[in-house]
Amino acid sequence: MARYVALLRGINVGGKNAIPMPALKAAFEEHGFNDVRTYIQSGNVVFSTPTSSQAALTREIERMISTAFAHYEASVVLRSRSQMRAVVDRAPKGFGTQPDQYRYDVIFLKPPLTAKTALKSLSMKEGVDRGWAANGVLYFSRLTSRATSSRLNRVVGLPIYQQMTIRNWNTTTKLAELVDTKDR
Repeated sequence: MARYVALLRGINVGGKNAIPMPALKAAFEEHGFNDVRTYIQSGNVVFSTPTSSQAALTREIERMISTAFAHYEASVVLRSRSQMRAVVDRAPKGFGTQPDQYRYDVIFLKPPLTAKTALKSLSMKEGVDRGWAANGVLYFSRLTSRATSSRLNRVVGLPIYQQMTIRNWNTTTKLAELVDTKDR
């Protein structure tokens, strides 16, 4: 059985696309996924399934969620256990180590969007924002004292925004931990 993290885009944000986590977990279990666990309200589901094509599995999950929650047209970014481990292990040097000074986010990209293309599309405020491209993700930090000047929030107006989902560094590292373990 392979372990995955499904990152749902745009649920439980500002009262839109409300999906209770117990119902989301039940939908995954009813669809035959194993060791299902949700993490916080932002649509993170860790589960096991027999190995299959990641692209096909993503489409299957999107159909399943869209059917189970008719008010939400699902968009999912799927990452395997090894991919999640790589996101944490290959973070830029020092990333996430100064939470009192910086806010740290990982922008997970949905194929076919590449990190190189996504990074070119983002504008950054000098002295506030920093971004790094990696395999399937962008790492983004903002100076906390000047966070209102950050240009990260402008990403929602870009066409590529529909092909990404953002998680903070703490959530990302916790998901990497969870995908490494099964419920006992």
